[in-house]
Amino acid sequence: MTKDEFPALSVKEIKALLEEPFVFDVLLWAEEDHRSSVRKLADAYVMRQKRKLKERQRVEAMFAYEESFYQEGKYHVAGVDEVGRGPIAGPVTVAAVILPPQLIIEGLNDSKKLSPAKRDALYDEIMAKAVAVKVVSYGPEVIDRINIYEATRKAMYEAINTLPVKAEAVLVDAMPLPDLEVPVESLVKGDSKSASIAAASIVAKVTRDRYMESLDAEYPGYGFGIHKGYYTDLHREAIEDMGITPLHRHSFEPVKSIVGFEGYVGDEKA
Repeated sequence: MTKDEFPALSVKEIKALLEEPFVFDVLLWAEEDHRSSVRKLADAYVMRQKRKLKERQRVEAMFAYEESFYQEGKYHVAGVDEVGRGPIAGPVTVAAVILPPQLIIEGLNDSKKLSPAKRDALYDEIMAKAVAVKVVSYGPEVIDRINIYEATRKAMYEAINTLPVKAEAVLVDAMPLPDLEVPVESLVKGDSKSASIAAASIVAKVTRDRYMESLDAEYPGYGFGIHKGYYTDLHREAIEDMGITPLHRHSFEPVKSIVGFEGYVGDEKA
């Protein structure tokens, strides 16, 4: 392709060329083309590249906490996060994820800031590219026995300790984990600050959501696939009409008042 040949190309052909790698000459020719539609293609290409660069820089910045461990020679840094502490039904789910250093996954972010479709796409990419992933879920029987805070922490310890690749350091969203034998840093809102924690938040969220959606066949009418166990109007009406299920947490209101839950009995140390 030469500059003299470029004007004979159709707009569709030029658009296809701008989607290929190493398009610097094509971009220059498009910016100078007499056709406004071609110049608009060039402008759109430049804007896309600017957005991609900005996104790459954002994700790179999310490795700042991991980088502090990389500099110490610790490259297997596990990010840990949970989902499901607030619902009145279903499990609390924890994920531990070790990413390759400085892996760029465009769109990586706190799972709560992502659409379901985007979470699903990122989940697939994380599972394909991560060094190691472990997911642990504890159901209502554990939550009611030792309380939701301790169940969450216990699940975090188990997820970290059973990773298929041993973690050399851990970054965790908010939860103190003093019993770990490796360095650990607890970050408030860590799922927005650390790439590894963000990846864990997505894996935990998608895993739990898919499980709750699968329960619709077993418990029709409860709407678990819609509200995921949170106490919504739909969930309240289902309980009023059909009662409590084995998925409900007896230590959470309003279930607690319905079943007369009397308190935690404790559990072995995690």
